Amino acid sequence: MTLLKRFLRALPLLLLSPLFLALSILLLAITDLMPRKKPRGGTRRAGRPRSASVVIPNWNGKDLLEKYLPSIVTALAGDPDNEIVVVDNGSEDGSAEFVRARFPLVRLVALPRNLGFGGGSNAGFRAAKNEIVVLLNSDMRVASDFLAPLLEGFEDPDVFAVSCQIFFTDPAKVREETGLTQGWWQDGGLRVRHRIDPQVRDLFPCFYGGGGSCAFDREKFLELGGFDELLAPFYLEDTDLGYMAWKRGWKVLYQPRSIVYHEHRGTIGKRFREEQIQAVLKKNYLLFCWKNIHEWPKLLEHFLFAWAGALLAVLFGDIALRPNFPALWRAFTQLPQACRSRRRARSLALVSDTEAFRRPLGGYFRDRFAPMEASPEKLRVLFVSPYPICPPVHGGGVFMYQTLRQLTPLAEVHVVELLDWEWQEKDNEELRRFCASAEWLVRPGGSVRDAGALLPHAVNEFANEDLAWLIHRQLYQQRIDVLQLEYTALAQYHGEYRRIACALFEHDIYFQSIRRGLGHMIGLTEEWKARYEYLRALRYELRTLPRFDQVQVCTPANREYLLSYLPRLASRLRDGMRAGIDTSQYEFRPEGREPLTMLFVGSFRHEPNRVAMDWFVRQVLPLILGRQPEARLVVAGSEPPPVHTYADYSESLEMLGYVEDVREPLSRYSVFVCPILSGSGVRVKLLEAFAAGIPAVSTVVGAEGLATDDGEFCALASDATGFAERVLALLEDPEEAEAMARRARGEVVANWDMAAITRKLAAGYCEMVRKKRATSSGPS
Repeated sequence: MTLLKRFLRALPLLLLSPLFLALSILLLAITDLMPRKKPRGGTRRAGRPRSASVVIPNWNGKDLLEKYLPSIVTALAGDPDNEIVVVDNGSEDGSAEFVRARFPLVRLVALPRNLGFGGGSNAGFRAAKNEIVVLLNSDMRVASDFLAPLLEGFEDPDVFAVSCQIFFTDPAKVREETGLTQGWWQDGGLRVRHRIDPQVRDLFPCFYGGGGSCAFDREKFLELGGFDELLAPFYLEDTDLGYMAWKRGWKVLYQPRSIVYHEHRGTIGKRFREEQIQAVLKKNYLLFCWKNIHEWPKLLEHFLFAWAGALLAVLFGDIALRPNFPALWRAFTQLPQACRSRRRARSLALVSDTEAFRRPLGGYFRDRFAPMEASPEKLRVLFVSPYPICPPVHGGGVFMYQTLRQLTPLAEVHVVELLDWEWQEKDNEELRRFCASAEWLVRPGGSVRDAGALLPHAVNEFANEDLAWLIHRQLYQQRIDVLQLEYTALAQYHGEYRRIACALFEHDIYFQSIRRGLGHMIGLTEEWKARYEYLRALRYELRTLPRFDQVQVCTPANREYLLSYLPRLASRLRDGMRAGIDTSQYEFRPEGREPLTMLFVGSFRHEPNRVAMDWFVRQVLPLILGRQPEARLVVAGSEPPPVHTYADYSESLEMLGYVEDVREPLSRYSVFVCPILSGSGVRVKLLEAFAAGIPAVSTVVGAEGLATDDGEFCALASDATGFAERVLALLEDPEEAEAMARRARGEVVANWDMAAITRKLAAGYCEMVRKKRATSSGPS
């Protein structure tokens, strides 16, 4: 019945909506065909301003003025050139008389009628005498030293606005607004939020300055036309203005050292019901797009999602910010005004919508505006990992940890990583002892449902808005030259940077790894899931990798495989710069090992390790035990399968679980087994086995990039019988096993030592940055 009632109420607008939305699209298109008006150019400020005008719009807020105006008077008292302007919007509570009587030094602009927040603010800007205007809500209390930090931001003549840091008057309230604003385009519409980030301690780019807690360049404000009456009576006027400023080529900053306290919705919340506020917000989010989004693919996407959202509102009910048919109709009734605003906005815009959404992000802001050396003496590198680096419990962790150890003397290295659990923070404190900085986030729990998504599961699993924010913040604050991303899953955080170099290490080629696992998955469901993931991974990697300045792979074989799909990547594809170990940390012990023992090492969070273990235990181990019944398999690795999984072989299996230092079992047991059937890249477990002197048997896939000749550095076999025969041969012939182990140690020392590899990596970074900046035009 509820659904039927919603449907019947919405039916007239539902039937009319295709017509009036089509008409909206047509009129907006015609508007874009009209010649642009040439805007009047403003003058550029010279130097930092020393004084400001504070404008306070007021409507029936006498009690708020009495409560909060004294703090503003006190804060501005030190400079006679400062002024306070109260714009009274036709109040009926005696506000104007109160200001004249109690605050004779405050300028009063008394309007005959209520022009709303935007209209009243515009009147105040026109009346202000100073070149910087601080716009405050009437329910705002300011810190005594709030003004000076705000004015610092205007030392740059291209700054349009500087926002204060906002706290609520009631500290128990959740901070819904902070002043540190973020905006992005998603699902055909504008999305905005306020961030809480205590690590932002000085001027920082933001999407817009809050209209009631922000300083503006008066000349620029008036050049943009001030707050647009299109968005009356309230909300999004400041967002609209900030976005127009970015498109004009100006900057909007956040100043956390300028502190104000807000009684949230002190005026609007008292005079409008929540449903009225939501109705205005829904309408204004639509009108924002109709006025400001000038890239037609985005605008058409907006209309599609708006109509679909309205239909969902009929089927499932209203939720905050989702469009509904009444909001579409209200926006349509303002279409002529929206077209006029759109024409003016297009005439003022100097950069695209895509660029305007990028520039407020820390990384893009640095890339577009910050001065940078053409060839820095010591590079600043931001190293981003999707997994905990300390302790290195898996092969990729070993590569990353040892790269960082060798890279920190050569560059200023900052680390960002994702942790799985809060208790891992203690282990990763180690990074702060030898890296310039280390920051991390704990990943939220829960599984990712993405069966219908085009992006691979591995990418969706690591999609995290907070991680994206942290990367941008570090790029800006640490003045990063090179962004180094680890694994395909983090390729989504690359940027279209002009002067910051961006590199990706493909620990394994993801689509190749999945393809090799097809036919080896445990269960039919897992097999079909893997086939679907392969198609998604192939599409994603082939589209994404060409966007990087450098793509690093483990071996020449990996390089040739990628080039067979992406020949245009040849000049940016590098091997031999990341896969290696610090061989000096492994004691070579070719003798004195426990007889008839085999060692398997691997984290069982990694699907190829689970498949390899299952294949070895069920198909290879019985053949070995048939000839050597006393043989024993020792398994070291985090999250091993339950003991009952291989109950038939329990007497021949020993599960160690996670081992803090893998070098101990590597020095103890007789033969190392690497029965990997899928995946790609270099197996760090084999490098460690070579370095430690334990003879190894591997599949051809497992030894890819390390060994091609059976018996040279390790024994090779990819079928169960051949694998078992080679394990038995090494168990039964210790002298031959030792000779092969010595050859393997020589190979890893000569060609896979991390110190030499990382020196090549650092040199590659320098060359990449030098070339990128040589072709860049410099700051925008």
